[in-house]
Amino acid sequence: MIQEIDPLRLDNQYRPTRPTPDAKVCVFRESAALVSRREDALVLPDWAQLAEGIERSAYLFRVGETDYFLAGLRDGFPLPEGFFYDDVRSHRRLNPRHEVYAEMTAWHLYVWYRDNRFCGRCGAPTRHDERQRMLSCPRCGNMIFPKICPAIIAAVVHEDRILLTRYAGRTYKNYALVAGFTEIGETAEDTVRREVFEETGLRVKNLRYWTTQPWGIESDLLIGYFAELDGSPEITLDRSELSMAGWYARDELEIPADGVSLTNDMIRAFIEGRNP
Repeated sequence: MIQEIDPLRLDNQYRPTRPTPDAKVCVFRESAALVSRREDALVLPDWAQLAEGIERSAYLFRVGETDYFLAGLRDGFPLPEGFFYDDVRSHRRLNPRHEVYAEMTAWHLYVWYRDNRFCGRCGAPTRHDERQRMLSCPRCGNMIFPKICPAIIAAVVHEDRILLTRYAGRTYKNYALVAGFTEIGETAEDTVRREVFEETGLRVKNLRYWTTQPWGIESDLLIGYFAELDGSPEITLDRSELSMAGWYARDELEIPADGVSLTNDMIRAFIEGRNP
């Protein structure tokens, strides 16, 4: 999956360090990132390439021995040759994986910084803490930490078949599993039961935890579960959420491993008979 970048490691401890010329820089504009693309390779700019145009920056994290910074560029700064703004969501299948994972995590933090320039309690401008990744309000003392949204992905199995869906009204058209955000007062297991019922009219039992995945594009922490059908397999589709849903046997599916998403990992586990 996207976070599996061995032998490298994401070190997300906040270090307000000075950038070196070879530090990587993440610059976002709306839903696009400043990148260069060479066939299937994603390239983020180095600090040295943008230094003269950077008007503000913040330390993000370290991957391996490389530091990453979030930066804003002054208006009119000429972009380095070969670099352009490109939709972040189109990068998930590019390489190297650690760079895509870094960009996705940087986007997560960018959204948090962008959305918390002012205190949600009293409206005063926030400022960054000097010792940890936290925004604080100098007026009322409000402390604001990065937002992480728990969400579930549910692989529902009935005998030798798995429930696969397709989203309604989204650009992503491949097979998916039932998924949704955890709501106030819910456990992750309650979210599985509710989302499966709301989207397909099915009830489930015997939930088994699979694994988790950070998904910075949506500020999510995805939690994967396998579950068994409890009752009738007849599907009642919520067409505001899904365009289709159906039961599929292993020998009906030709879905290659993508090395990216938890959804793909769970579907592949079913196809290969590795599901719990």
